[in-house]
This record gives sequence, structure tokens and C-alpha cells, in this order.
Amino acid sequence: MIEKKDLPPCPVQIVLKMIGNKWKILIIRDLLTGIKRFKELQRSVGCSQKVLTENLRELENDGLINRQVYAEVPPRVEYSLSELGKTLAPVLGAMAQWGEYYRSVV
Repeated sequence: MIEKKDLPPCPVQIVLKMIGNKWKILIIRDLLTGIKRFKELQRSVGCSQKVLTENLRELENDGLINRQVYAEVPPRVEYSLSELGKTLAPVLGAMAQWGEYYRSVV
């Protein structure tokens, strides 16, 4: 998790630092509906395995998602939003609302 001293001074910059690329936003969007496995996320988000893995690790390190590994063969891994990650729901909701508005005026 990023330490307070390493955060940018501007609150908007903080949000962009946490979810500032399209893959992270799409991952969070998908996890807002519940727990997902890696392949479910990969199909929905539409990125490579490498890109998804990198973004999931960053989101986990930032405390926005949880990763649960089950001791099975083959191993099963599930991802979910952390309590902190769930607080992004209104942010993504506002983005979706603006996207709908934009679609209606262009």
C-alpha cells in the first residue's frame, strides 16, 4: 500500500494514481458486481494475461482488491473488491452517468 508521504498533493492525482488506466477501471467495474476468477476478468476486460496480472497486483498492493487462493488442484484464485475498493462505486457510477450523457449529446 502506498504511504501517505508518497501521495500527490492533489486529490484528483491520488485517484488517477490508483485507477488511472483503463484496465484498472474495467477490473473494478467487473468486481463491483461480485467475486470473479482470473479468466472471467480476462474475458470481460479484454487484455492479455500479463497486463491483467500486473494490474491485479497493483490493485492488491494498493489495498483496493482482495485475492483469495484456494488450496486445490488446479489452484483456484478469486478476486473481490476490498472495503476500500467498494468505496469507488460512486466514482465509477459518476463516470458511467457522464458517459451516457456524452453519448446522448454527440
